[in-house]
Amino acid sequence: MKHDPDSVSRARASRKDQTGAEAKLWSLLRNRRLIKHKFRRQYPIGPWVADFACPAIKLAIEVDGPSHDTSDQQAWDEMKTGYLRTSGWRVIRVKNADVYQALGEVEAASSQKLATKASPLPVRERVSVSEANDG
Repeated sequence: MKHDPDSVSRARASRKDQTGAEAKLWSLLRNRRLIKHKFRRQYPIGPWVADFACPAIKLAIEVDGPSHDTSDQQAWDEMKTGYLRTSGWRVIRVKNADVYQALGEVEAASSQKLATKASPLPVRERVSVSEANDG
């Protein structure tokens, strides 16, 4: 698959300037640490760049900081998620706060989604600590 040159440039720049939450989640995902699945960080998919992606099973994990709470950013996130979904990707969104305060629960919820890779996910799936505790 050929990547969009602009998204490749943005991905390279983002890898050098990752947020603290992304760095923390990357420590969990790198080197096949999460149930032996290979993740890539700042992975270009068409015109978009996924924070983390497992291309083998087409699963993207997006880390949403406080800026994602604005209506403009939420609309942007919906467009990105829609594009990824129509391209065959599943998308999990986690909040920065959950990465910092409950990484083990984010890990458990993400592992569950990886284990059920064959089942379809809703268009926008947000993994939250409360969901991980409920199920």
